[in-house]
Amino acid sequence: MPQFENTAPSPSPTSSPTSRGVSGWWRALSIALLIVLGLGLASAISMYEQFKAQLEHMQTQLQTVPQIKTISVLADKEHAPAILVTQDPQDTTLQLQRLNSVVEGPEDSMQLWALSGDNRPVSLGVLSPKLTMQRLNATDKDLDTMDRLAISVENRGGVSPLQGPRLPYLYQGAIVRKAR
Repeated sequence: MPQFENTAPSPSPTSSPTSRGVSGWWRALSIALLIVLGLGLASAISMYEQFKAQLEHMQTQLQTVPQIKTISVLADKEHAPAILVTQDPQDTTLQLQRLNSVVEGPEDSMQLWALSGDNRPVSLGVLSPKLTMQRLNATDKDLDTMDRLAISVENRGGVSPLQGPRLPYLYQGAIVRKAR
């Protein structure tokens, strides 16, 4: 049998072996993509935490913002609005805001009354003179059976709640309750 000689050139000791590693460009690209991915992940986590903090802040604000449950606009004989009355059930007060420029005299006071049909009027308090906004204590129970509010002019300091108003009502208005 004939013998064949290997005619393939043998590697010379001075030539370098072929590199089977990854190119430098691919390494740089993968490192850059990892950095971008890390920044994106950090941004997403940060945005989530900010969103969560804003949500908690808004929930706190919603709980502290007054919610109007009852409203009444007291009008004069010409049906012009004179006093806006609102009730916040959270702090059990009525907030009164004067809408006109009528001011009681030096010897007079304005007194707020809750009315219901032919029942005896219930005094809810005396308004401070010359204040445009003020609060009077009143609970839901004070207004549950009432359907109107009215203001009378009384002697300085008001009259006894047992006595009732001595003069005709200066302003009157229906009580409007928010649907539950």
